[in-house]
Amino acid sequence: MLANFLPALNQADVHQAAQLIQQAYLPAHAHVSSDDQRRLQQELFDIQRRPEAWGLVIPFLENPDPNVQFFGAHTAQVKIARDWDSFPQENASQLRDLMLELTSYCILSGRNKVILRKLFVAIASLALKLAPGSSSQWPDWIVSSVKFLSSRGSASEHLLDYLSIVAEEVESADLLGPAKMQMQQSLLDASPMVVQAIMSSITQSREQMKTQELQSALKCLQAWMPVLRGSDITPLIPLLIALLTPSPPEADFDESVFVPASDAIQELTSRSSLAGGAGISTLTDPLLVWLDAWGSRILQSSLSSGFVDGVSHSLCKLVVALGDHSNTYFASNITSPVTVAITPQTRSHLVQSFLRLLLGYTGLPGYYGIDEEESEMTLGFWYLLQESLWSADYNSQDEEDENAPPKVEEREKDQWAVVTAVFGELVHVLRRKIVWPEKSVLSGWAKDQVDKFQVYRRDVGDTLLNAYYILRNDMLGYYLNDLQVRLTSRRDGDGWEEIEASLHCIMSVQEGVPLDDNPHLRQLFGSEVLGCLPTTGSDRVRRTMLGLLGTYSSWFTTQSITSTPTSSPSLLMNAVSYVAAALPEPSLCCSAANALRDLCDANRLALAPHISAFAELHAGLISIPDTEKSKVLQSISSVIQALPPEEEIPPIQAIVSPVVEKLTQVLHSSSQLPEEARAMAIVQLQTLSGVAKGLTRTSDTLLILDETPEEHAEAERLHRARGDFRMVKLRDDMFAAVRNTTNLWSTDASVSDALSDFFRSITSLPSDTTLLSLPAGPILELICIACQRQLTAVWLSLASMLVIQLDPPTLFSSSTLKSGPDAEAQGVIANALPSLLQTSLTMLGQPKTMESNPDIVQGFFSCMDTVAKHFIVAFYKLPLGALDALMQCAIRSLSLQERYSLAAACTFLATLIRLTASSDELNDASTALIQVHGRPIMHAILCGFAGVAPRSAAPNLIELLSMVALKYPAETRAWMNDILFADDFIPSKANQDAKKAFVQAVVGSRSPKRTREAAQQFTLIARGLEGSSFGYATVSM
Repeated sequence: MLANFLPALNQADVHQAAQLIQQAYLPAHAHVSSDDQRRLQQELFDIQRRPEAWGLVIPFLENPDPNVQFFGAHTAQVKIARDWDSFPQENASQLRDLMLELTSYCILSGRNKVILRKLFVAIASLALKLAPGSSSQWPDWIVSSVKFLSSRGSASEHLLDYLSIVAEEVESADLLGPAKMQMQQSLLDASPMVVQAIMSSITQSREQMKTQELQSALKCLQAWMPVLRGSDITPLIPLLIALLTPSPPEADFDESVFVPASDAIQELTSRSSLAGGAGISTLTDPLLVWLDAWGSRILQSSLSSGFVDGVSHSLCKLVVALGDHSNTYFASNITSPVTVAITPQTRSHLVQSFLRLLLGYTGLPGYYGIDEEESEMTLGFWYLLQESLWSADYNSQDEEDENAPPKVEEREKDQWAVVTAVFGELVHVLRRKIVWPEKSVLSGWAKDQVDKFQVYRRDVGDTLLNAYYILRNDMLGYYLNDLQVRLTSRRDGDGWEEIEASLHCIMSVQEGVPLDDNPHLRQLFGSEVLGCLPTTGSDRVRRTMLGLLGTYSSWFTTQSITSTPTSSPSLLMNAVSYVAAALPEPSLCCSAANALRDLCDANRLALAPHISAFAELHAGLISIPDTEKSKVLQSISSVIQALPPEEEIPPIQAIVSPVVEKLTQVLHSSSQLPEEARAMAIVQLQTLSGVAKGLTRTSDTLLILDETPEEHAEAERLHRARGDFRMVKLRDDMFAAVRNTTNLWSTDASVSDALSDFFRSITSLPSDTTLLSLPAGPILELICIACQRQLTAVWLSLASMLVIQLDPPTLFSSSTLKSGPDAEAQGVIANALPSLLQTSLTMLGQPKTMESNPDIVQGFFSCMDTVAKHFIVAFYKLPLGALDALMQCAIRSLSLQERYSLAAACTFLATLIRLTASSDELNDASTALIQVHGRPIMHAILCGFAGVAPRSAAPNLIELLSMVALKYPAETRAWMNDILFADDFIPSKANQDAKKAFVQAVVGSRSPKRTREAAQQFTLIARGLEGSSFGYATVSM
């Protein structure tokens, strides 16, 4: 082939390049190491980037080795897509003709479809370069290229494959504005030809029909589906449905025809102009008629054989797709007497037939993930149907008299009778589907099969919740009746799998069950069900019941507190007793501890009279694993919290003192058994955290706007109880143990996590103080010591939290203005801030440290931002040079490539500038700050826009720019002009006009919106993204 305009390579170079490909990809060279493989691939990539690589396309495509042929086609695609700017534009039309010739040659030479696909993509990429524009270099490129390939003898199958690529490439092209519209129009102009080509292939008789051509035609239809008009698609629908039908009717379904036709219809329901419920008479009704006639035959075949073949699997996908498309139609026509034009059947018959078919796939025999893979696909439909039923217009299809309300009411009753029957069958089917197999069967499952079945059970739970919103209490009644029947008829030796499934179903719908007294739940948690469940062995059913009790823990608050320690046990105490019995068993301890924690947390007041029972539970903790003790003690603490403050002291002493003593003993033995001591210390810290969480009240004090006299009296009682010598000593002992733990193990990741959780649990705002709460100041001093030993994001996050607690919000103040922090808090910060700064800046000042520790950078600047918001003056009382070092670190951070680090630095700088400039007390400090650091901040911002910072951080830089421009407008103008027009400003695509427009927009308007728009536009221009859909689509607002 003549290609004089391409670089000419000598045969030796071509041969050497081909050998590289063969070494990299031929099976004969499979022994090549991974390093050599990467080296060969890098060499090939380097070859492909050179301008001379154009000269490899033709000889590679003519090479007999398919791997070399593929690389030749791939090179053509890559050079057109990535290196087009360097290609001589005067040779563009010659390249177009050459690519068509090469493609035709490869088609006729029988090259495999992977190579042809690459060439098709290359032609489409070339068209995207040549076709757009007022003086198009390739008008009507789709029609002309198809005609060329067809004239050279290309088969319909290949032409259809090419048309598929055309639609896909244009759809995903990075074009903007007129170019995008022009290419979309080229698709529309070619659509009649495409429809005709598809129709010619799918209307052939089954005897003449070529499977490959048919599949190519249907894939082409899928690719063009978003482009085609409704008038183009409508004539194809009956042809597609006809392909689903076996020919002759008594024959078996042909999978090679059925599956691609089904795939095309599925695509039609979701991505065509008929998506979203359109095309009722042209799509939904004809498909329902077909499903009514043929769907049950396919399903029954699967049920009879016990195997879901490719046809049945595809039918299930088709049914689900139609369900997603037409769920509103099904909801409105579930009892509609209107007949469908193409059949004597009514819409109600067709809809109910469809629902039976869908239920059939939902309830396929066997276990999901082991015997079948289809039932899970249907679950999403029931959510859509439930949603549509609430908004369905049941009378839209009727021509009833408007003045006949009794008929309307009667009609609605009929409809809901059918709806409840359908969902009643659904919950029956799903209960059966989630039953675990017997142990003998389950032991043969692989771990991933067990995990998959567990996920399926959770998904079924979501569907059951949708069903509950339809059936309400009837659903609970069904499951309770099922439980009673099975428990009554159960014999010794019978498994618990069926009963466990019903319990799982009830647990799954808790979110929808109203927080009201419910006779079915009273029955569930009474002697008829809970009292009949096993208390030993049978781990699975007990674990499910424990989870159910925890899930419904808040429901017990609806029960009146009628029982006392001397009267008959209440339902709540029955539940607590059932849970407590499972605590000593290792396999159930975790579930039981979680359930107990939830029950106690939700029912504090009801359980408080039974505190003696919890004392007995505490005494029996010896048999409970240490890992779960924290949850149990948190449960007991929740009950203690409901007692009067002075009555809390003895039980708190009883549960906390042994933990503190054990932690102290562990610290003393740390040198003999360091690993065992460290692990034990973590457990004790987790236990103390659990107790602290349990003692914290459940009501949100931040929502309380006015303090009542009762609350004031309660606060006074709490204050007196905190002053009790026993509590003072306990807190001192606890703090001493934790301080020693911090000194010994603060550099250990596991211990620091446990300490972090403890500090968060044991400190609080004043409104949430408990008898155990520790003050924030001493804890912050510990944090500073821990940071000096090893700076981590965990410690910095804790420091931020404690700073807030040193200057808490004022809830009960008659003044609308919040007073500043007290002198004690200011003194704590005056000591802590220099320590944190010295430690952090020393570490972050090391080369590459900020880049490799983004979490620490983010945590540090978030902490500094918090200090600025609450103690702004503290920055200006720092030792000489400390604030300058902090500012220099923050400015360097504005060039980091990790977004969250950069964003935290931006936020801190904006806060510091805003609060400093707004404070009369800091007027001189504000002037000094901006004189020294204003220009470097502006330089970092502008360089960030021009390419130094990641584009995702642009909104943060814009906020910082807006703040600087707002507070210092004159300086902003001078700095921007000085920086942007300097010779050493970072190289970018922004010219002088773009820079000038940017400056004028920012300084000419103090509107944050105008500044944001100008900065976004400058960012796009500077990075060469102006005019690209990628650029505008990824602008972060």
